[in-house]
Amino acid sequence: MNRSVKLISALAAFGLIAAALAVRAQTPKTQTVEFPSGKETVGGFLAVPDKPGTYPGIIVIHEWWGLNDWVKEQTEKLAGQGYVALAVDLYRGKVATDPSEAHELMRGLPQDRGIRDMQAAYDYLAARKDVKPGRIGSIGWCMGGGLALQFAIHQPRLAACVVNYGSLPTDPNDIQQILAPVLGNFGADDKGITPADVQAFEKTMRGLNRRIDVKIYPGAGHAFENPNNTSGYRPEAAADAWKRTLAFLHNALG
Repeated sequence: MNRSVKLISALAAFGLIAAALAVRAQTPKTQTVEFPSGKETVGGFLAVPDKPGTYPGIIVIHEWWGLNDWVKEQTEKLAGQGYVALAVDLYRGKVATDPSEAHELMRGLPQDRGIRDMQAAYDYLAARKDVKPGRIGSIGWCMGGGLALQFAIHQPRLAACVVNYGSLPTDPNDIQQILAPVLGNFGADDKGITPADVQAFEKTMRGLNRRIDVKIYPGAGHAFENPNNTSGYRPEAAADAWKRTLAFLHNALG
């Protein structure tokens, strides 16, 4: 067999291997969904593992920007790891592109409505045949991280909560209501949620015998996991936070 034939054979074999890997790494199924929230209707972005089965569920809670493409990417990534992931649209279709607009949208979101919408997302997931009803968690970033914790306060059946640089409750009576294990990822240089805030929350949680695992990343500020934050993105810290998140969710929901 001459060199050209060998090369063609090698390329063909490589192509078959690549094709096989591509089949294994199929992207999750995604769709826009709507479900009732009180007397209103709320929308969401749903990502489901491609392979039929029954999976844990995750409520994905967006940053102050709204349900944008980055949040949808995280939702798909979670589905790719074996979760039925639902990103709830707390802004009712609005998405901000600059900080002032995001600030106004966040200020315009009543917390009770946000909690009601998250509960509606929880009920939607729990009612699905492909979701394990006792294995539903929450995850959020920035504003969404704080709301993920607020939902844990209000929903005792929540099985896991991941907060990424979100605001932390300080009232021990509220913290006492958090029954779900909590994972937290924070930046040491965050001026809004400071290391002192994180340590105080962790101390209160541990004093109440609650399960908590927090990490504060040196050299990282707020929103260090989002590459759209061009000046504050810290890829190594973001990769580590994602690795911690997957391990935590596997242990809590798997």
